[in-house]
Amino acid sequence: MYVPSQFRELNTPGIIEFMHEHQFATMVSVTDGAPIASHLPIETFGDWPDALWLSGHMSRANPQWKCFDAGTEVLTIFHGPHTYISPIWYRGPAVPTWNYQSVHAYGNPELISDSSELRALLTRLVERNEAGNDPADRYALSSLSEELLTNMMNGIVGFRIHVTRLEASSKLSQNRSDEDYQNIISGLRGRTDDDSHRIAAAMIARRPVAGQDA
Repeated sequence: MYVPSQFRELNTPGIIEFMHEHQFATMVSVTDGAPIASHLPIETFGDWPDALWLSGHMSRANPQWKCFDAGTEVLTIFHGPHTYISPIWYRGPAVPTWNYQSVHAYGNPELISDSSELRALLTRLVERNEAGNDPADRYALSSLSEELLTNMMNGIVGFRIHVTRLEASSKLSQNRSDEDYQNIISGLRGRTDDDSHRIAAAMIARRPVAGQDA
């Protein structure tokens, strides 16, 4: 990933937390010389740099998993908020740009062959994402019959990826003056979309400015 030095994110704990928070990722690999990508929920666990892992699953009908082996590198992209930055917020002449946050994780995938490990992976995924629902209404894999659960698991392929390289970008107008920075935040907070507000909050967290509270 091309990342100008002023936008390169070096806070490793922050990068890993970002990966936890933005779990729906894009996994890219190359098969027979052609790129292939899948959009998947991805679990992040372990510690960087020695034992950081990703895990997930995809449909067995998806051909991407067939290229997974220890010698194949895949790229998993974790997408954060992003938004257009208008030059009307700058003090002097400028051009439009885009602020965003993103993490690229590279590593070597391997298939999960143990059914109990795959079941545990699915259970964690469901429990994490059901946590925001009313406890009385939460879905659980345990509500399925063993036959139905087994059939469901037979239709998917689980995998884990040992992360060997991380790249992260937080392009948050760090190169602008305090005046421009504050104007950008004010402009973003005046919009109605969530991504603009999330980028504004990330900017405030990185460089607090007078009159702007997170």
